[in-house]
Amino acid sequence: MSEADKHETVLDTGAEQLGKTYAQALIAAAKNAGVADEVIDQLNQLVDEALAKCPSLQAAFASPRVDEAEKIRVIDRLLGDEFHPILIKFLKVMASRERLGYLHAVRLAAESIYDEMLGRVIATVRTAVPLTDDLRSQISADLSRFTSKEVKLREAVDEGLIGGMIVRIGDQVFDSSVANQLDKLGRKARTGFSSHLSSKLSQFSLES
Repeated sequence: MSEADKHETVLDTGAEQLGKTYAQALIAAAKNAGVADEVIDQLNQLVDEALAKCPSLQAAFASPRVDEAEKIRVIDRLLGDEFHPILIKFLKVMASRERLGYLHAVRLAAESIYDEMLGRVIATVRTAVPLTDDLRSQISADLSRFTSKEVKLREAVDEGLIGGMIVRIGDQVFDSSVANQLDKLGRKARTGFSSHLSSKLSQFSLES
């Protein structure tokens, strides 16, 4: 079992509360600076894109064998030019408290807390291939019209889908007329995270 796997096991009982505590602090700092949307989006990118694509980075963040100074050096080198200074400072605080392994919990809590603050509705959209930026925007606009509320997408790729998409908001799965209207938008692979950061992450993997 890897260090990251061990860490995830330890997270089970306390991660939710710890994630909520850190998420509240991050949101408060970001709101005070007027950059809450940007910082939350970047936290999502960090967890869903950067850490997911670079297991060695995730392992380094979670491992107690990597000291604080080294983690901070990695944060500066790989992420310092990509993310807002508030998020970078937050990551360094987490590193100093040996909490970087809890980033997944922080991300989940931050997203939930911020969406609740803004009165957003979360729509889960499952597609056979990743959404493009244009398609994502169109689906959000269509669902907002259907629900008369601001809608935020939570995307999931299910390669087992024959075609089209499945849209769920809470316990409601949209009927065929809505699904068919959305399906007409089409599907293309999204470009993903910035190529510049991806290049850095590849370099980190090779050096590790």
